[in-house]
Amino acid sequence: MAQKFTEIQVSSRAKAGKGAARATRRDGLVPAVIYGGKSEPTLIALDPRIVMRELSNSSWRSHLYQIKGDGVTSVALMRAVQLHPVTDRPLHVDFQRMVAGQHIRVEIPVVFEGEEVAPGIKRGGVLNAVMHSVEVNCDVDHIPEAFTADVAQLDIHGTIHWSDLKGTEHVTHTNHEEDFVIATIAPPTVSVETEETTEEETTETEVADKAASKE
Repeated sequence: MAQKFTEIQVSSRAKAGKGAARATRRDGLVPAVIYGGKSEPTLIALDPRIVMRELSNSSWRSHLYQIKGDGVTSVALMRAVQLHPVTDRPLHVDFQRMVAGQHIRVEIPVVFEGEEVAPGIKRGGVLNAVMHSVEVNCDVDHIPEAFTADVAQLDIHGTIHWSDLKGTEHVTHTNHEEDFVIATIAPPTVSVETEETTEEETTETEVADKAASKE
């Protein structure tokens, strides 16, 4: 597995179920499970601050985690996080265990670069990100953390397609189009308020001119 791991320290849980999960939360931890890899699910608990830290990273769905503690050692993807509907506090985390050679479907974020020098943006255009991530099939040994979209050469109406992305060498996308659009440089937008103001000013000028001609 070429991707660098982020190590997470966890503790084991003896029991499953809602009651056991609530007890874990009362202890200040987040209940979680590691499943897959042709092994029995492993019940764990971890610090909620770790979960929130990882959720702040756009690549958390495609990042590999080395999970350690209390006899637990697994490489896994963080597949799902259940959050409290009011406080957004993490309530439960699902990890999928990874095994070398395994093929999986995973969402990979798209990172944009070159915006500060793109001719179209310098001329007032706006980067329109059609897709912020792309779902792909790949093996565990070649999970990209992100794809890179370089927009440095794009003028207004310029387009970035799947084939323009960097980091796609070992994956296959699941999109129904072969070479779909990732982003475009949209032309500058004209403010509606400015247009209305201009119309009002024109009307007032016409009225004033007509009044002056009658005098």
